[in-house]
Amino acid sequence: MDIILFEKLHEEGLLGDASLGRIKEAEKNKLFSLHWELKSLLYLGVLLLSGGLGVLVYKNIDTIGHTAILIFIAAISAGGFAYCVKTKLPFSTGKVISPNSFFDYILLLACLAFVTFIGYLQYQYHFFGNRFGLVTFIPMVVLFFSAYYFDHLGILSLAITSLCAWAGITVTPIRILQDNDFDSNTLIYTGLVMGAGLIALGAATRMKNIKAHFGFTYTNFGMHILFISVLAGMFKFENIFLLWFLLLVAVAVYFYREAIRSKSFYILLVLTLYGYIGVTYVIIRFLTWGADLGGIYFTFLYFIGTAVGLILFLIRMNKKLKAL
Repeated sequence: MDIILFEKLHEEGLLGDASLGRIKEAEKNKLFSLHWELKSLLYLGVLLLSGGLGVLVYKNIDTIGHTAILIFIAAISAGGFAYCVKTKLPFSTGKVISPNSFFDYILLLACLAFVTFIGYLQYQYHFFGNRFGLVTFIPMVVLFFSAYYFDHLGILSLAITSLCAWAGITVTPIRILQDNDFDSNTLIYTGLVMGAGLIALGAATRMKNIKAHFGFTYTNFGMHILFISVLAGMFKFENIFLLWFLLLVAVAVYFYREAIRSKSFYILLVLTLYGYIGVTYVIIRFLTWGADLGGIYFTFLYFIGTAVGLILFLIRMNKKLKAL
């Protein structure tokens, strides 16, 4: 509330003494919102409970027994899902609000417990054998279904993470998994396809208006995965790094247009940082080509100059986005 404005109105005789006094009293005694504080505490409680269960299992595994632990985790997951199914609002392709303050957190706990159950089942009993993809595929399907059925952005983020894990495991030979050697060209190409696919899904959700508010989450994941994959290609394939740089420029141009369209400074910031890494890599390659001392000095000047230029560019673009 702008008290200065009311005081000016009072000085001009447009507002009485009693009215100004009531306004000041209301401003002094106004309620303070604890919305985000309570949400943070509830999310922290879910994470602490999940972590506490893990510690409990680890320290008492010999006395409790694996079967009892699995039943306990399954009961938590089933109970959480049962509560959410019973209390949720009707499904809609638009945004659906939570029926109460605890709904989102109980759903998150149920999903985390389910993922833990599947992982523990495989780790202890090798339930899926060497089919490691199923360990991530089954939770992925459940998480995607839960995200759309219950309209939960947090669960959608977990589902996308599971999708990326499933794709990485599916295209990676068992030998690479066993040797922990992930220096594989296949993973780079998979990242390119995954990033582009998630971006396409984000655009489709907006155009088809099916959970349109999920669009940014898809775009955010896809943007980071695509940029990282292109940069990895530049670093990995040194002989054709300029071709990868051209791809990086094309991706940056796309997201620049997306940032202007959605007036998103966050997207602009991300593409600027990734683009800066790519441009810097190319420039440093040329500056240090002959290991000349002058090139090394110029490299230091480059970092100083571009740091200032980067800040000025972001400030200017922020003003431009606000003016749109």
